Amino acid sequence: MKTFRPFDVLVIALLAAAGGAAGSYLALGKTVAVAPPIISSSSATTTTISTVPLIGDEQDNVTVYEKVSPTVVNITSTVLSFDNFLQAVPQQGTGSGSILDAEGRILTNYHVVKGSRRLEVTLASGKRYTARMLGADPNHDLAVIQLVDPPKDLTTITLGNSASLKVGRKVLAIGNPFGLDRTLTTGVISALGRDLQSERAGRTLRNLIQTDAAINPGNSGGPLLDSQGQLIGVNTAIFSTSGSSAGIGFAVPVETVREILPDLLAGKGKIVQHASLGVVIQTLPPTVAEALNLPVQQGVLIEQVVPGSGAAAAGLQPGNQEVVAGNLRLRVGGDVVTAIDGVAVADAQSLISEVQKHKIGDQVSLNIVRGSQQFAVKVTLGESADQG
Repeated sequence: MKTFRPFDVLVIALLAAAGGAAGSYLALGKTVAVAPPIISSSSATTTTISTVPLIGDEQDNVTVYEKVSPTVVNITSTVLSFDNFLQAVPQQGTGSGSILDAEGRILTNYHVVKGSRRLEVTLASGKRYTARMLGADPNHDLAVIQLVDPPKDLTTITLGNSASLKVGRKVLAIGNPFGLDRTLTTGVISALGRDLQSERAGRTLRNLIQTDAAINPGNSGGPLLDSQGQLIGVNTAIFSTSGSSAGIGFAVPVETVREILPDLLAGKGKIVQHASLGVVIQTLPPTVAEALNLPVQQGVLIEQVVPGSGAAAAGLQPGNQEVVAGNLRLRVGGDVVTAIDGVAVADAQSLISEVQKHKIGDQVSLNIVRGSQQFAVKVTLGESADQG
């Protein structure tokens, strides 16, 4: 069995202080003891070590960590891959999660448990438990798993509020980066409402919290916390050229978690499906609208139409030309959605929110701009194999 060993890529050296002080060092995963110096009774002196009081921010960090770290778990997911001879080879990956309730239900990322043949959860006590998939939502990269035989003394996390967050607020992240269990990092909220094309999730994740708190492989699925120790997000992705933290991490906001949690808890191992138009969309920037001489200044670009979807059946047109606007790469030349059922949509998230108020099979009316033309079209909603 092949196991991912994140420690193999680390070279950690804890060097003893000058003069040969007692200690140890770690190098390439090996621990080598360093013999302490011999001190005669005549040369021994008494040293008084004073305790420096913690400042306010330090005490807050300690309080949050001691309160929340018992609620954070390490998740080991075993999946099957195939070697060059098409032989099945088990591989393991790790992530993090938060204990939701006394029944042993745990919130994590979908990409942490996707395709898993076996799930093992390690609690703060070090005890390991088998878990099973309860429900998953790939569109939001969220999943809930459940311990098969949970202990009776579980500590559970408290869900906070992400609706009133502001840029600059302090946040904390606890997780298992590179397998280093229950690691605490701190930072601030760097931005709100970010959209991110996630390679691991395989789709665009929307309305994310951006933070500079260090998030690394293994943090996925762990909690992003406010200064009270309440979960305000689920750490899910990073921007990085190296594969490790570059100070730009992203979390799914807890308000999104609250919206879909009932479906995840009732999933019975199923993938949660949402109503969908069958399109890949992007917010229309006003500068692009002006450059294209569109009769509107805001709306939602249809970049792609999924074959066989309700949007395809309704004749919606995708973009046919790629342009760059600032740091955005857009496909233009297709339809622009300006309203759904009479409700104006200024951006992609507002359109998605309106669509998700409906059920699969419902029919909605879209206001469309196509070049200089404006008209309405009815679309029957399908399953969420796409973005809108």
